[in-house]
Amino acid sequence: MRLRLICVGQKMPDWVSAGYNEYARRMPPELPMDLVEIPMAHRGKNPDIPRLMQRESDAILAATGPKDRVVALEVGGRAWSTEKLAGQLESWQLDGRDVNFLVGGPDGLADACRQRADQQWSLSPLTLPHPLVRILLAEQLYRAWSITRNHPYHRA
Repeated sequence: MRLRLICVGQKMPDWVSAGYNEYARRMPPELPMDLVEIPMAHRGKNPDIPRLMQRESDAILAATGPKDRVVALEVGGRAWSTEKLAGQLESWQLDGRDVNFLVGGPDGLADACRQRADQQWSLSPLTLPHPLVRILLAEQLYRAWSITRNHPYHRA
C-alpha cells in the first residue's frame, strides 16, 4: 500500500520541501509516502475560477488510480483526532488499496474531486496555506503510523 499526496502547486519554498521530505523519509518501506504535484492553473486578470478549478481537478483525478481510496482534504470534512487517524490508517492497510490525499489549490477542490472521494477530512477549521498542509499531512501520517507500531514518537 502506498500513501500518495496529490497537491496543486509546484516549486515550493525549500522549507516546505524539507519539512515534507523529513516525514516522508521516516515512513517505513511497507508504507511509502509519495508526493504528486499538479501544476496550478494560471490565474491572470479576471480569471474564470470554476474553469481553472476544473482544469486542476481533471489533473488531480488523472493522478488517482481507479481502485485507489481517495481522501479529499476539505475544511468542511470530518475532523479526526490523531488517534482516529491511526485507526483509519490501520483500516486502510487492511483494505490494501493505495490511499490518495487530495489537496486543492488556492480556490480548493472542484466538485468532481469531492464526489470521487471516499472520505473528506478536515485538518482544521482554520484556513491553512496549502504548502503548510503538505507538511502537516505528512507529519500526521507519520505520527499515525507511529501509534500503530507503539513507536515512541507519539507521546499522548
